[in-house]
Amino acid sequence: MSRTAKTVFERFADELLQATQSLVPVAPLRDRFEGMTLADAYSVQTAQLENHIATGRVLAGRKVGLTSLAMQKQLGVDSPDFGFFFEDMVHHDEAQIPAAQFIQPKVEPELGFVLKESLQGPGITVERAAAAIGALYPAIEIIDSRIRDWDIKLVDTIADNASCGAIAVGAHPLALDPADPAALVEVTCSLVIDGEVTGTGTGTDVMGHPLAPLAWLANVLGERGVALEAGQLILPGSFTVAMPVVANSTATADFGPLGSLTIHFTD
Repeated sequence: MSRTAKTVFERFADELLQATQSLVPVAPLRDRFEGMTLADAYSVQTAQLENHIATGRVLAGRKVGLTSLAMQKQLGVDSPDFGFFFEDMVHHDEAQIPAAQFIQPKVEPELGFVLKESLQGPGITVERAAAAIGALYPAIEIIDSRIRDWDIKLVDTIADNASCGAIAVGAHPLALDPADPAALVEVTCSLVIDGEVTGTGTGTDVMGHPLAPLAWLANVLGERGVALEAGQLILPGSFTVAMPVVANSTATADFGPLGSLTIHFTD
């Protein structure tokens, strides 16, 4: 990485950190750095992660995004990405979350995997990933873009921490066995906004199998010398397209008889 390029990445990281605080989005990065690669974008993301950790924030887990064909079509991309979140970004059942703390929020219904042991690639298989899961929970990711008007391509969202805004996770595990491939493939989840079902998906909509993103993430991070640690929460991606929310909206990830998670957005 050249000295000039590194300065560009640091400047972009500073812009995105500032946008998180000011809630004033920035222009798309791809338009301001010709030929920006995925590696470049992850350099911008990593610079932000290092900044946050230096201030004392505690990493709670990782998220995989853009694992469903629906989400890839919605955002015009063709591969998954990953990001991070901290303990102070995690909410729980019936949380009252101020809508004004986000720029342009949307919600996605997901599974949440809590790891009972660490995972680090290369060579992590779906079976090995399943064995590392302690419990599965209903989850909602609140995605938000520090890029103006959600005008993003893959490099923009990667640099912007995979558009992560916050996470909500249920208090009670779902009655799902991670070692049962059929159960995870067949699980159904609906996104309900203000009482209306806005989308429904099954496990096959999450990269073919909800465990596939977990194995992919462990291997990708493993190439960087990074492990997924025991106790961390990992979100593998959405069952449906993301839907916008505003103040006084209520969002539910509904897994039918298996359980659900509801959060509320306040003024």
